Amino acid sequence: MTGVDSQPCVAGAFSTRQQLFIRYFTAVLVDLAVLNLFDEYWGYVEIDSFTISLLAAVLLQVLLKASIAIEHRIANYFKAKSGTKAKVLRGLSTWAVLFISKIVILETVNLFFGDDVVFSGPIHGLVAFIIVVIAILGAEMAIKRVYDSLA
Repeated sequence: MTGVDSQPCVAGAFSTRQQLFIRYFTAVLVDLAVLNLFDEYWGYVEIDSFTISLLAAVLLQVLLKASIAIEHRIANYFKAKSGTKAKVLRGLSTWAVLFISKIVILETVNLFFGDDVVFSGPIHGLVAFIIVVIAILGAEMAIKRVYDSLA
């Protein structure tokens, strides 16, 4: 196989930008599949159309990655400190950021999509949303493990 400039393509010779694109493109597709499976098979998730679910998958991917980045930044702050107090504060802050971020993300989805994306059930749909997010993260991890095992 040859590249655009008629030079042979070398497997694994991807730029950092290309690798990031593939990583996030794949993650959005995984999120899209999970969202649509929940929409189809679970009454607590309702999405009006495929287009809306695609836009929701992109929004979820951006917001989940941002919340994880914030959590890591706070965790690194407490990792740099020593002592039991720092460890306890690290654990509490990690839990707080990850939990509160799900509420913020759910409200952002509500703000952007209104009645086009509805998570219902216990605690105004928060439980259903958290289950969907856990499934999304689990599916992303599974895909990454399969990918890594091919190396």
